[in-house]
Amino acid sequence: MSSQIDQKDINNAAWAACDTFRGVVDPAQYKDYILVMLFLKYISDVWQDHYEAYQKQSGDNTRIRRKLERERFILPAIKLIEKDEKTGQETVLDEFPATYYSLYERRAAANIGELINIVLDHIEESNKSKLEGVFRNIDFNSEVNLGKTKDRNRRLKQLLEDFHKPQLDMRPSRVSEDVIGNTYIYLIERFASNSGKKAGEFFTPLKVTELVARLAGPKPGDRICDPACGSGGLLIQAAREVGDRNFALFGQESNGSTWALCRMNMFLHSFDSARVEWCDTLNSPLLIENDRLMKFNCVVANPPFSLDKWGAENAENDQYNRFWRGVPPKSKGDWAFISHMVEISLEKQGRIAVVVPHGVLFRGAAEGRIRQKMIEENLLDAVIGLPGNLFPTTNIPVAILVFDRNREKGGSNEACKDVLFVDASREYMSSKNHNTLLDEHLTKIMETCSARKKVEKYAHVAGFEEIKENDFNLNIPRYVDTFEEEEEIDIDAVQMEIDELEKKLKKVRVKMAEKLKQLKVEN
Repeated sequence: MSSQIDQKDINNAAWAACDTFRGVVDPAQYKDYILVMLFLKYISDVWQDHYEAYQKQSGDNTRIRRKLERERFILPAIKLIEKDEKTGQETVLDEFPATYYSLYERRAAANIGELINIVLDHIEESNKSKLEGVFRNIDFNSEVNLGKTKDRNRRLKQLLEDFHKPQLDMRPSRVSEDVIGNTYIYLIERFASNSGKKAGEFFTPLKVTELVARLAGPKPGDRICDPACGSGGLLIQAAREVGDRNFALFGQESNGSTWALCRMNMFLHSFDSARVEWCDTLNSPLLIENDRLMKFNCVVANPPFSLDKWGAENAENDQYNRFWRGVPPKSKGDWAFISHMVEISLEKQGRIAVVVPHGVLFRGAAEGRIRQKMIEENLLDAVIGLPGNLFPTTNIPVAILVFDRNREKGGSNEACKDVLFVDASREYMSSKNHNTLLDEHLTKIMETCSARKKVEKYAHVAGFEEIKENDFNLNIPRYVDTFEEEEEIDIDAVQMEIDELEKKLKKVRVKMAEKLKQLKVEN
């Protein structure tokens, strides 16, 4: 079959494969099995496509094998050997390439879970520079997650058959990498919105990622970083915003399985050179060069909201001196992430956009002091308030803070001393489970930021003195007045309406009395 696959068809087929686990395995866990299988099927289809092309060019197996060893991903040959402990004699039990198709052929095997693990191990070992550690958190032979042997084998057989549908034939001759990458993001979004808080922790809604990326404004040649990158959606959106391939992507993620999702996400979008580290950004950052924090032109993030026990006890002695403006409270890590993001952005050049809960705007004590210092340094550029219920993890309204290091002394934007406040909290599309931003909402926000002028009941430009008078409190209603006066009520008109209704009611009561009298006579 050579016809092209439609985006909708591949999305639906991939989501349907989840039925194998639905109701049996927690969605926060079975997402890993589905997304890993999608990745395995994709690299197997690419390998198979190229293998068939090389076969047509030349029937020489040695030459074909050499060409396949130069592929983007190497899928090695596997030889399963049994050794006799007494004689030492080895018996070859099976030989096959480490591909999805080999597993499909063996889908009825009694040890199919073990075979899938073996294939993934061999692929990881043969592609260490790219895939080391990516599959270590996934076990297709887990009794805890997938049930006892008989049930587990049935589910895995069904899963392999689901991915064998024509709609999931992902050979390059049939489907572009954009479509496959979009399917991966589609699945992550569906897992997040259908699975509640636990599964939503690794996902930022697509329109929010687009808005954050546009506000950060990455340009060709930029180094772009997300220090709390989750499954990588915001990094990918920032890359798309650049408009060409002249950029470098960097990320850090503390959750092992989410880090693995991010790595696969990067490959499915052809960002093979993206450097994504598995680490605790606040306590053990790994994006280091020459014993110092790497610096970036563009920094974006949707970090965990008000993270408890983020490492405040180590912050005063931080070897990179990120918290010199003050140490945030140990129960709320919001300003710790913001401090880190500002410190890793290039001096007099870097631009930062970060999603935060509204408490970041007005909480006092240590947070208030850090906020004041950043405003006094002229770093804060804009505060954008968004609607509530946008995220699968929380229904609270959020804001985006934009910092611009071009505004520092000596920077190209040093003359700009004001802060733009935008209240976009009332403009959204409401749906059953959550609210959504539309293109028109994003356009209005971006046009307002570009114009940087007051818009009645929507935007306000506040000078330093005005913010100082408000004790450096950034609560948006202090600056954008959205109060709507209630329409005046015409008392005389209302009284006339009441009189008219009472006349009608009197007539109805007379008719009811007559009907009741008739009923009594008839009885």
